[in-house]
Amino acid sequence: MSEENTTESLFDAPPMAEQERMVEAILFASATPMTRRQIEARLPHGCDVSEALAHVKRRYEGRGVQLMRAGEGYAFRTSADLGFLMQKESVETRKLSRAAIETLAIIAYHQPTTRSEIEEIRGVSVSSGTIDMLLELEWIKLGRRRMTPGRPVTFIVTQHFLDHFGMESAKDLPGVKELRDAGLLDNRPAPGAIPGVLPDADRGDVPDPEDDQEDMFE
Repeated sequence: MSEENTTESLFDAPPMAEQERMVEAILFASATPMTRRQIEARLPHGCDVSEALAHVKRRYEGRGVQLMRAGEGYAFRTSADLGFLMQKESVETRKLSRAAIETLAIIAYHQPTTRSEIEEIRGVSVSSGTIDMLLELEWIKLGRRRMTPGRPVTFIVTQHFLDHFGMESAKDLPGVKELRDAGLLDNRPAPGAIPGVLPDADRGDVPDPEDDQEDMFE
């Protein structure tokens, strides 16, 4: 074999079956979802990440775990029909207050939203403790500052929040009709209901901000 051919073989991408195994190993060992770019950075030069991911996804179809999209990344997740087996492990022992639930719902459906906007919708002030608890749970995070006087920070839900409730993006949040069909909302507003917590039923345009936080503290 010539020196030229030997050099080329050293940089040839491994067979697809081996690429599939490599991607599987990378995702299995990662504690958080990984993007295509992150996976590609760990693979030998010339690997086809998209094709390898497709192979892994097909291999796990119908299994106890499946390869799923998680935001911009990929991760192994328990199959939806087996979620009941994880019930004990997934129970949140920290009970959220009514104020925290209302605040979280407003942020999810109106993000990015400021503290004053949350207070306007709820009709009462929001305590720092409520915001701090949601930040500590990593269900919300700071978004871009508003280009308004004082440049107030905004709040948005996190990928951790979406993962917890089995959603790929905020666009997967149920609409008013879905909540009513599930018996979670009455057909008529309940006394004392919070106006504006949910978008209009026909809008179907729940915001899904992918805000960078690079200018958060400018």
